Amino acid sequence: MLAVKKSTGASTISTRETRLMGNRFEISLVANDPVWAYARIDSAISEINRVEKLLSTFTEDSIINKINRNAGIKPVRVDAEVFRLIDRALQVSSLTDGAFDITYAAASTISLDKSADATPVVTAVKRKVNLTNYTNVVLDFAAQTVYLKNKGMRIGFGAISRGYAADRAKYILQMEGVSSGVINAGGDLLAWGLQPDNTPWTIATADPSQANQPYAGVNISNMAVATSYNTDKYTSITNSKIIGDINPENGFPVSKIKSVSIITPGAELADAMATPIIAMGVNAGLYLINKLNQMACIIIDDHARVYTSKDINVMM
Repeated sequence: MLAVKKSTGASTISTRETRLMGNRFEISLVANDPVWAYARIDSAISEINRVEKLLSTFTEDSIINKINRNAGIKPVRVDAEVFRLIDRALQVSSLTDGAFDITYAAASTISLDKSADATPVVTAVKRKVNLTNYTNVVLDFAAQTVYLKNKGMRIGFGAISRGYAADRAKYILQMEGVSSGVINAGGDLLAWGLQPDNTPWTIATADPSQANQPYAGVNISNMAVATSYNTDKYTSITNSKIIGDINPENGFPVSKIKSVSIITPGAELADAMATPIIAMGVNAGLYLINKLNQMACIIIDDHARVYTSKDINVMM
């Protein structure tokens, strides 16, 4: 559980809350003129709506759907923005050994094996794992094309679209002269500048099962924070309960980590790294984060024990 701890000063904090990309977005800006601030918030909302349309799989003529329709058929030329986003996603997949992956299998390719000697759930999951493989996404940098090697493969940006939209909204706000603010994108935070009293933006972090009892404070000015929770999941394959996030390597649930909060300068990267750490586990996750520059994490396991990466300053 993350929440911005706000203070007041000579300037004011102008805030607007709205529903965007299927999530609650709250945009708070520090400014002397609230009218000016709300006009800037309008610009940020317009940019978030643009990103949602760009990355949508619900619009039949979207570029993402065009890539998916041509899986196993031919490469698709895309604009520079989408190409770079896919390239960055594949780099994160490589970094996490596939724990993060924008590929998934089309629903029509996942069916239950009805034979007497088959375990339906295991068979279906194996088929899904076989089609979910970032190494089968081929980028041609000269032609600026994207090609999915196998029929039935799909790509989607649900895991990072909020973070990317928040990064873009922050860019627009800074271009329009906003020197300080916070974007809360469905609980993930992106902060820059200082509060009205010239102190850093601070978050309160808590055990997700005790969300109203913060246990620590972390300064996050000019940083993003994304949190992933290892909560009860349900699968459309069996309509039965599966505990925890699913490890993409073996299709089995992971339950040792309760939550992971990633702290890094960009919201897109924070979003991309949060869930993979749950799949990797405490030791492997901390080992990876400690090797990376400008990235930190706070992990809570299923016994409410707290682990932090090196150099992170948690104020108890």
